Amino acid sequence: MLLVFRLIGESFRFAWDALRQNKLRTSLSLLGITIGIFIIIAVFTGVDTMRNNIQASVDKLGSNTLFVQKWPWIFGDSYPWWKYVNRPEPSYRDYLALRERMESAKGVCFEVSASGRTVKYRSASVEGAFLNAATHEYDQTWNLEFQAGRYFTDNESQTGSPVCIMGAEIAEGLFGSDDPVGKQIKLVGRRVTVVGVFKKEGEDMMGMSQDKNVLVPMNFAKGIFDINNERYNPQITVRGKEHISLDEVESELKGQMRAIRRIGPGQEEDFSLNKTTMLSNQLDLMFDAINIGGWIIGGFSILVGGFGIANIMFVSVRERTNIIGIQKSLGAKNYFILLQFIFEAVVLCLMGGLCGLLLVYLITLLVNALTDFTVVLYLSNIMLGISVSVIIGMISGFWPAYSASRLDPVEAIRS
Repeated sequence: MLLVFRLIGESFRFAWDALRQNKLRTSLSLLGITIGIFIIIAVFTGVDTMRNNIQASVDKLGSNTLFVQKWPWIFGDSYPWWKYVNRPEPSYRDYLALRERMESAKGVCFEVSASGRTVKYRSASVEGAFLNAATHEYDQTWNLEFQAGRYFTDNESQTGSPVCIMGAEIAEGLFGSDDPVGKQIKLVGRRVTVVGVFKKEGEDMMGMSQDKNVLVPMNFAKGIFDINNERYNPQITVRGKEHISLDEVESELKGQMRAIRRIGPGQEEDFSLNKTTMLSNQLDLMFDAINIGGWIIGGFSILVGGFGIANIMFVSVRERTNIIGIQKSLGAKNYFILLQFIFEAVVLCLMGGLCGLLLVYLITLLVNALTDFTVVLYLSNIMLGISVSVIIGMISGFWPAYSASRLDPVEAIRS
């Protein structure tokens, strides 16, 4: 163990001497390692940050939630839209039948939405609000948090009372710091009483936030527009019970929908059952492709840097040939000489790798300071950068170190 620490100490000293005595040559060689590590870790940091933020958005949908919709969540160039364009939209009738039949569901909810609505309160108004209407089970299929007020009562949902729950951004735009609960706003030409305000969530990567939403009971929305119309994006949301797997819920839901739609055996469904894992799988494929691109681009820089480090080590061996001869004549073993030069190459690569990591860290600080987007340099990526640097150092330094360890001590001293 003492020998290893001694080797590492000497290697740091020799590497620092090489950097100090030949600043330009060593710096240019380290530049390839620095750029390579910077590109790889920057790409991985960006991808991991985006992946985690998008996954957090996807998780809002619920891991045990299914969405009965007309269009499937499929991504790619070969989207067979002609298969789905003539499908019927999920209807309120479908919802009523599912609510009665589904045994594995914690909640079954029918939802519609309309974008670009204007909400008014006295002289204040907020444009671009999203009007959502849902049946009473909405709080069973979505995770709702309130900063003020409450959810609809069963009576309000059943009778279609003119009440609403609004997002925090809408509340701030209309009421400022005042309490909105109990006040009447004007929505699509109707006076509606505010009974609750959703907790502020902030904008996420997929734009899924309650901040700009106004939620009203479905029976109230029936008097405003046609809830089965395709333009209002009707969907049925089904959340399974906690102790039942998603596959079981999906299997029962598919069977019940086929029975409700009277689809015979062997016939293709005229509906889609979408779930969060479909989004997660597509995102994983996309981010994996980006990671591969980062490895390829960064790999070329690391390759060039590796050759530069190997060149430095060959020069170092030649400059210290007589010292190697003296060490061997004093009893130094071949593995001591070998490890000495390998450690020196690793130290040089670590210097380049740490410079690359430092650049990534500085950029994350800059992005976090100038934008609302939070970028995190994860410990796993730091360890990856250090590991790659060590591996490249061992590979590029092995042959020069091996040639140094095989030198004849007499010839080495004479040189």
